[in-house]
Amino acid sequence: MEKGPFKEYMRESEPGRVLKGYAWSTAIGLQAVDGLKPSEYLIDTAIQNIEGKITIKEAQSLIDSYYEERPAHLSDDERTEEADKVSSRIAEILSETAFSFSPNEYISIHRKLFQGIYKHAGKIRDYNITKKEWVLDGATIMYGSASELRATLEYDFSQEKDFSYKGLSMDEIIHHLAVFVSRLWQIHIFGEGNTRTTAVFFSPCKLYESAKRYS
Repeated sequence: MEKGPFKEYMRESEPGRVLKGYAWSTAIGLQAVDGLKPSEYLIDTAIQNIEGKITIKEAQSLIDSYYEERPAHLSDDERTEEADKVSSRIAEILSETAFSFSPNEYISIHRKLFQGIYKHAGKIRDYNITKKEWVLDGATIMYGSASELRATLEYDFSQEKDFSYKGLSMDEIIHHLAVFVSRLWQIHIFGEGNTRTTAVFFSPCKLYESAKRYS
């Protein structure tokens, strides 16, 4: 979390810069999950936002204009555009304090991240998939059946809401949350973008708590 172009901001005493530094660092780091790397323009724009020179909305507008003004690009450049736009959207979500622990919030995050990038943004997939996952050493995974996705998602959320953390140690709490998040990810309710969506969904509360420690 403390690596990269924003580490100096995460060491500052000013709460706003610390939170923005963490948000942008996380946003850019998550692109590597799908082998994506944001542009230098995105880094420079993010720094302007962290320093308070522009708002997050202005940062997103600059990024949109940057790609609108560029000539037709190659497929690699298109993936860079995805990385830049999704990074700015993640940074915005992680900077917000409003959060609802629900399936609708989870789906909404996917829509916010990938609208205009994936046609299926915010839509539950209607087909079955299997994938080789590098995060699991190349193992082939069969994800949740398309016909059961919504029901499975709602069941996992209801189980988590009913779970009591009373009397648990911090290690036990962390283990339980890790199991819940891994199950949420393995459902893979979207055609693409599941890992980034799950990570963002799991991050708002943690980042907010981190920010409060600096206030």
